[in-house]
Amino acid sequence: MNYDTIILGFGKAGKTLAATLAKQGKAVALIEKSSGMYGGTCINVGCIPSKSLITSAAEAALHPDDSFEQKASRYAAAIVEKQRVTSMMRAKNYKKLDDLSEVTIYDGLGRFQSPTEVEVLLTDGRTELLTAKNIYINTGSELIPLPIPDIDNNPKVYTSETLMEESRLPQRLVLIGAGYIGMEFASLYANFGSQVTVLQNGDSFLPREDRDVADEIRAIQERRGVRFLLGAQTLRIEDGTVVYTLHGEEQTLEADAILIATGRKPNTAALQVERAGVELTPRGAVLTDDLLRTTAPNIWALGDVNGGPQFTFVSLDDYRIVLSQLTGGSYNRASRANVPYSVFMDTPLGRVGLTEKEATEQNIPIRVLKLPTAAVPKAQVLRKTDGFLKAIVHAETGKILGAALLCPESYELINTIKLAMDLDADAAHLRDMIYTHPTMTEAFNELFAL
Repeated sequence: MNYDTIILGFGKAGKTLAATLAKQGKAVALIEKSSGMYGGTCINVGCIPSKSLITSAAEAALHPDDSFEQKASRYAAAIVEKQRVTSMMRAKNYKKLDDLSEVTIYDGLGRFQSPTEVEVLLTDGRTELLTAKNIYINTGSELIPLPIPDIDNNPKVYTSETLMEESRLPQRLVLIGAGYIGMEFASLYANFGSQVTVLQNGDSFLPREDRDVADEIRAIQERRGVRFLLGAQTLRIEDGTVVYTLHGEEQTLEADAILIATGRKPNTAALQVERAGVELTPRGAVLTDDLLRTTAPNIWALGDVNGGPQFTFVSLDDYRIVLSQLTGGSYNRASRANVPYSVFMDTPLGRVGLTEKEATEQNIPIRVLKLPTAAVPKAQVLRKTDGFLKAIVHAETGKILGAALLCPESYELINTIKLAMDLDADAAHLRDMIYTHPTMTEAFNELFAL
């Protein structure tokens, strides 16, 4: 079958591009290897299901005196609600494209045969050979396996994806990996009532963050009952027993569930990209330029698969880069600035721009502004006063260089900081703005007056 465009993957960039091209009259083939992944990682096994559970966990935390049986019942109900949300969104995403006559959705695994040919191994066992002038790779990322033998068939070992399908609340959860995914799950399950222990290989904790931010995150988690073992090297897992070394001594932990949270990597292994003349980076990502073009002139790569920041909103921005080329624009990856991110813990972190450490290493003259969350009236109203708001401002120009907001609603607040940075606004602009009251945003009046 011949098409104008082939898109590999139903993620944020792929589905948005498919709809846009179809509305321009282009014949589009969209290949997705799993019917459970319509809409991409975010909707099905990432952002949306985890945030649904995080919301339910915050509600569960309001009942600390419940028995474990009551906590387990709340958790089981939260899993049902999570499934409702993801199923609804997955169906809507499928219907939005299936309703377009120009789009043909193929359920199966796509792999290159040449720069213009993709073979699809359909889920019903048949194969289809598709051809197109332009091809877009949007296959996302996959979980990084833990290099420990004999864990694949262990029923007590989970990934972040499979644990969210488990309707039984683990009384004892061991979490291997203290990165951002690990911190969200540690907070989530601690709020539901699990006893959470985090094992981290290496002594550094959230090394991308300033030490005061990382230390406060750890302190907040510990106040929620999370136990951290840094410098713990996992050796093996035997049923529900985790064997590890700490300070040179072999030790064990018993668990009802063991979560492997060691990050994600670009999903390129099955694509056979070499047949299309597409090169990969040493880390296995598709090599692209600032226009997201690969080493094959008619093939582009968007989203997690190209090795950029693994966020669905970055995948959407990759779509904008491709769309700009199709419409004669000039937007490219080098134009992208001030990419924010959030970690949806309890208390959540919102981050954008330079850290204090990065600014110092670059010999930039800075002022560090820091306001305790407890000083914000809305935080007192919410009865959530952990953390602080921190901003990095150029000491001479007054421009905002970055921010770390460890406070309630920081995932919303950080977008205001990004907007101010994009508009090259002085910190004084946020200081002097009129905000509604009581809100978390009005904290900027005081933060930027320091």
